[in-house]
Amino acid sequence: MVEAVQDAGVVVTGAGGGIGAALARRFAAEGARVVVNDLDAGKAKAVADEIGGTAVPGDASTIVAEARDALGGTIDVYCANAGVGSGGSEAADEKVWALAWDVNVMAHVRAAQELIPGWLERGGGRFVSTVSAAGLLTMVGAAPYSVTKHGAYAFAEWLSLTYRHRGVKVHAICPQGVRTDMLAATGSAGDLVLKPTAIEPEDVASALFAGMKEDRFLILPHPEVAEYYQARAATPDRWLTGMNHIQQRWEAAE
Repeated sequence: MVEAVQDAGVVVTGAGGGIGAALARRFAAEGARVVVNDLDAGKAKAVADEIGGTAVPGDASTIVAEARDALGGTIDVYCANAGVGSGGSEAADEKVWALAWDVNVMAHVRAAQELIPGWLERGGGRFVSTVSAAGLLTMVGAAPYSVTKHGAYAFAEWLSLTYRHRGVKVHAICPQGVRTDMLAATGSAGDLVLKPTAIEPEDVASALFAGMKEDRFLILPHPEVAEYYQARAATPDRWLTGMNHIQQRWEAAE
């Protein structure tokens, strides 16, 4: 149990299913008051009804004020979980790139713009960013997703280094494959790279709570990602060659 969660006002975006729903359920089970956000109003309401929370459907970039009101004026924990798994190469349509930037990065920025001033004034707050191992490493066949998840990780990192001495805690969750609709949508690339070690959304929630208890910034539901990340930093050409071999295997299987 994380004591700071007791009666805390928590917002989870993209919580109509998958990781977001698992986070919402776990926060509620730990005694938090939870706002469930999703673009799909029906899914948001279903999860909110299940956990005794409040549904605030709509674009994750625009719901902070309404969510704050629903929680009685204060958001203690904000989970920037909504995301899009845009596949494609550099040749992907600019609309695909724009949507990936807007949802995977700018929604986090806009939420922080709303939240940080109040958190600094009161001396505390918690920002949880659902990034992806793709934000630390990369993902074959998904340039828009990989690039914007790198951006999401960089923004979370910047928030942490800038405001941690003023009471703002930041966590970046970076799982590999998770058994959600987004994994199913990755197609053959996901089948090759992610599916063999995929975990359940509830495992991601458990990893976050373990990380919050220890005040860790980087949350790795797949511990092996730490080794990959170290290899990427220490021997980038060797790591890129290894990733290129995976790319070639994927191309051969297509």
